[in-house]
Amino acid sequence: MKIKFLGAARTVTGSCYIIETGKVRFAVDCGMHQGPEQIEARNRDITPYDPADIDFIILTHAHIDHSGLLPRIVKNGFRGPVYVTEPTRELLKILLLDSAHVQKVDTAGKNKRLMRAGKPPDALPLYTSEEAEAVFPLIKTTNYKEPFSPGPGITVRLIDAGHILGSAMVELFVEENGKTTKLVFTGDIGRPDQLLMKDPSFVRQADFLFMESTYGNRNHKGEKESLDELAEAIAYSYRNGEKVIIPAFAVERTQEILYSLRLLLSSGRLPKDMPVYLDSPLAIKATEIFRRYHAYLDAETQELIRNGEDPLKLPNLKMSVSTEDSIRINETREPAIVISGSGMANAGRVRHHLRHNLWRPGASIVFVGFQAQGTPGRKIVDGAKKIRIFNDSIAVAAKLFTINGFSAHAGRDQLLAWLENFQTEGLEVFLVHGEASAQDHLADLIRRRFGLHVTKPEYLEEIVLGPGAGFEEIIPPAPDSPDRLDGLLSELKTALDEADGSFEKLRSLPAQQRAALAEMLAGAARGLDAPRSKS
Repeated sequence: MKIKFLGAARTVTGSCYIIETGKVRFAVDCGMHQGPEQIEARNRDITPYDPADIDFIILTHAHIDHSGLLPRIVKNGFRGPVYVTEPTRELLKILLLDSAHVQKVDTAGKNKRLMRAGKPPDALPLYTSEEAEAVFPLIKTTNYKEPFSPGPGITVRLIDAGHILGSAMVELFVEENGKTTKLVFTGDIGRPDQLLMKDPSFVRQADFLFMESTYGNRNHKGEKESLDELAEAIAYSYRNGEKVIIPAFAVERTQEILYSLRLLLSSGRLPKDMPVYLDSPLAIKATEIFRRYHAYLDAETQELIRNGEDPLKLPNLKMSVSTEDSIRINETREPAIVISGSGMANAGRVRHHLRHNLWRPGASIVFVGFQAQGTPGRKIVDGAKKIRIFNDSIAVAAKLFTINGFSAHAGRDQLLAWLENFQTEGLEVFLVHGEASAQDHLADLIRRRFGLHVTKPEYLEEIVLGPGAGFEEIIPPAPDSPDRLDGLLSELKTALDEADGSFEKLRSLPAQQRAALAEMLAGAARGLDAPRSKS
């Protein structure tokens, strides 16, 4: 059996793993790459996927970094089934169409800029709405804990990942040469004790574990601390007569924020005359899906619903569906809370709200999720003094809040606590869906605490697994692979961006950062011609 890493390898987006046995070739996840230009360029070249030769796809959940390339795969020859849970199917219908719409808008903007520069307007979207819709007839649903066989020698069981509505971990049993190998793909592991979602399921046995590591190097604040910080942001902007802008992912994050605001209102920490705008047609639709599939939510939330209460409803909540509704929010000067996408501030209506409010000292910007390298959200969180929005240079003067306690991802100690439940001796761990620093930190903790072997796969790397629990070989990308070089250059660009892109400023970095950068450059030189071992 061979596994190829086509995304989420030393980065947090583009999750996709191609598994090849002697009888079948299939994928777990098919996500869009997001972040720096070098990373997003991977979305254009789908040659490594070989879509026509993929027999089926198993999807962990609906987030675009796990599902967003499905339309391109279908357009280029994939015709097999896509296995998902029922809520994931419903969320995919709105998320993929929204992704197509965002690309249409962004492409129109790029073509305008090309024309102004006297160049041909030849930018194209990754896919259209019609191409997104072509995915839907291929979707097949399954229930948690219900085994199914999508291909010869393959048995699959999905269990609750506790991440977003309908999210799943994949338990994969592969029969070869009379032996069965069990692989587990975590997808994204949820944070225990979330306000809406059930806790992630535990797994006791596996031969190979492909484990997310988004927050492998840090923990989250607790619920009380997170609510207190959100209340602080609200009080600050209310006193100053300004707005609280919350870039939020439409699925799960928005709903948890609504629930949190309801709790603050009941405790008197959300002013009754302060409107809350949900400025995201996508998030509005996603919230309705949450209401329909309340059986997938945690026991406390289900109890509220049985008692006739809606945990996602606020008396001062205003839905902004049309573009005109969104524009009117920035025309008013009253203090308000604005929840809008996208969560990394790299698309959607939130960019307009940041353009109008980021430079206002009395405003608050509240980040409630992971900010990938290269995104506007990451630049703001990392301390940028100015960022470009719609070709305007916008000063960062608003008060910033980063509240990862609202994250749908498990933090470092929660990841370790989840891993502790395994009872398999000699479990092989592959860390995916995490930036290099997070993976390096988590890998060291896993080795020291559990004595397990840990591998951190690179983009386009392949591993060969023998029947049973045999780990045979790592096949690195070709030394001259442009994609391999792109990955190294992307890491270097991030380091330069953190120094404002100025080589002069590199000399003024602290000694520790200069040493780390020197090692990165040396590692890039070594990595382009040195083979990797599985140790």
